[in-house]
Amino acid sequence: MRIPPLPAAAFILLWAFGYPLGALGVSAMSPMALLTIRFAGSAAALGIIAVVTRRAFPRGRQLGHVAVVGLLTQFLQFGCAYLGLQLGVPAVIVALVIALNPVATAILAWPVLGQRLGSRQWIGIAVGTAAVLAACLPRVMADASTMGIAVGLTLLALTGVALGGIYQQRFCGGVDLVAGNAVQLTVALIPTAAITLATPESITDPLRAAWVLPTMIIASSMIATTLFLRLVNTAGAAATSMLFTLIPSASALLAWGLLGQRPDLGIVIGLVLGAASLVIVRRPGASPRTIEPATTAGPGTSGEQKRLTHLPRGALS
Repeated sequence: MRIPPLPAAAFILLWAFGYPLGALGVSAMSPMALLTIRFAGSAAALGIIAVVTRRAFPRGRQLGHVAVVGLLTQFLQFGCAYLGLQLGVPAVIVALVIALNPVATAILAWPVLGQRLGSRQWIGIAVGTAAVLAACLPRVMADASTMGIAVGLTLLALTGVALGGIYQQRFCGGVDLVAGNAVQLTVALIPTAAITLATPESITDPLRAAWVLPTMIIASSMIATTLFLRLVNTAGAAATSMLFTLIPSASALLAWGLLGQRPDLGIVIGLVLGAASLVIVRRPGASPRTIEPATTAGPGTSGEQKRLTHLPRGALS
């Protein structure tokens, strides 16, 4: 459950930066076209790095598992989030909805991983949820139009990142992170490009798109996503999801500088409560209990895959 402070801070900052950056991106061009270029550029860059450094690409059944994670964490999460941004959901609201990741992960981890959280984790999740609501509720009440289809899309994005993290932990613990991320982005590129070709797309601000896109490729797709996969492998999906409770407040502060959206009292309260939730979860004795699963993979399951039924603890790269 313990995540070193430096990787945790880097992940929070980079992931939070992605939301106002995404808002700037969809204000410059259509969201699916934006994602298509982002996924293509990121997949190419990571693929070249993986080949030059002779990293092992996933094959066979492992390749299929990596593809599922790519569809969940890349295509479903970012596709739905960017569509929500285009429909008018503020960047901070998207961040706040996806910050419910700890709750979604805790609920989904029980049937998928056989992982029951202790009372301290549930208290931490409750405090983290209060952090999200404190920062989110005033905005939702002030602008009820953000509800409906737009918010429904952000909830689908939440489902993508929660399921993707759990699936990554369960089936992809032994996958090289750079090569695996390159494959995930390539898989996500296929449906994204198909939607782009099938729908009218436009670029309204070429100059803004020219700097937002490379920043997205490097900061969000290459660094932040690879760091997310590493944290899931080393600390588990539940522990990593707790970092999302701090992301909305960090995102709001960044949105202040990038978008001119000044944080209010709710954001400050959210930041304090989010930090408190992490302190609660990181205290000694807060480790979750892992149940022996009732069923495992079939007779052909390798020893490595059977070990991945439990929470992976070693750093894999």
